[in-house]
Amino acid sequence: MSDQHDPAPYDALLLLSFGGPEGPDDVVPFLENVTRGRGIPKERLKEVGQHYFLFGGVSPINDQNRALLDALRTDFEQAGLGLPVYWGNRNWAPYLTDTLREMITDGRRHIAVLTTSAYASYSGCRQYRENLADALATLEAEGLPLPRVDKLRHYFNHPGFVEPMVEGVLASLAELDPSVRNGAHLAFTTHSIPESAADSSGPVTEHGEGGAYVKQHLDVARVIVDAVREQTGIAHPWKLVYQSRSGAPHIPWLEPDICDHLEELHGAGVPAAVMVPIGFVSDHMEVLYDLDTEATAKAAELGLPVRRSATVGADPRFAAAVRELVLERAATERGTRVERCALGALGPSHDLCPIGCCPARAERPAAAGADSPYA
Repeated sequence: MSDQHDPAPYDALLLLSFGGPEGPDDVVPFLENVTRGRGIPKERLKEVGQHYFLFGGVSPINDQNRALLDALRTDFEQAGLGLPVYWGNRNWAPYLTDTLREMITDGRRHIAVLTTSAYASYSGCRQYRENLADALATLEAEGLPLPRVDKLRHYFNHPGFVEPMVEGVLASLAELDPSVRNGAHLAFTTHSIPESAADSSGPVTEHGEGGAYVKQHLDVARVIVDAVREQTGIAHPWKLVYQSRSGAPHIPWLEPDICDHLEELHGAGVPAAVMVPIGFVSDHMEVLYDLDTEATAKAAELGLPVRRSATVGADPRFAAAVRELVLERAATERGTRVERCALGALGPSHDLCPIGCCPARAERPAAAGADSPYA
């Protein structure tokens, strides 16, 4: 095997995701996992779970992860990369701790971790690292030999993540009537988070208004807008907006909400809009309900033509990007200099989360960072 195709020191890849219910009976237990420690009554969880019940109690995220697993395994095999791929979730089966236990039993000792969250934030990065530390602590208490786990860098600006989204925007624009297509507004959407969490996202040097979370999304949006202009000759107006707010009303969260933004566009006489969910790897519940159901209904109420562009999902280009991320990190771990692919102005993200990066709401150990207790 040539050095540039050598995954050593890694002997496995772990796909780490959020998880979701796979039937009506799973919905409330799943939400109890997600909200553990917050004291939310079961009756309130049943209300929150209505979004899932509209889709038969099934979150699409698990099937989408299975499709991504198949794409990764196919890509690795075709590239001659003999690296097994496992899957574990934070909040539903297959649970992270169970998957790590299986990997240890299989003899895996140095694991690369890909999370299904592309951007910096507490909930999108640090919390996954905390879950890794919790799982390792459980396995250590069981007397198992602990593997080293290394989280792959943020991939929000990797070409294999961005280019499929460009293609999705172009396809959505093509679906609009020619009479409104050229004037269509691009509404780039991502999950709203508390302003305090956004401001402290990323390394300490990036903390401030919106932090790395907002900067990274804005950079990706600009790359997509520029690519669309290059291919169509049209400079579409655009804005970064937010969706899926779930916090208490008195706590400031990132705004504007996508539905409020659609009302604003309609009031300004904008002829059409394309919703571009750049903050989501796949078409999971926040996309299916908050955009395809709620926001689309709002647009219909307003009489505003709207389309929703595709997420990356299991696109072969994304699978190839993951392979590149693994090999890039592997080479770095071996002390070899390697080209790191990134589009936009921000450049490639760090490999190792520094101390103070996306700080926790409360002090908790986190693996795969400069402050990890599991070096």
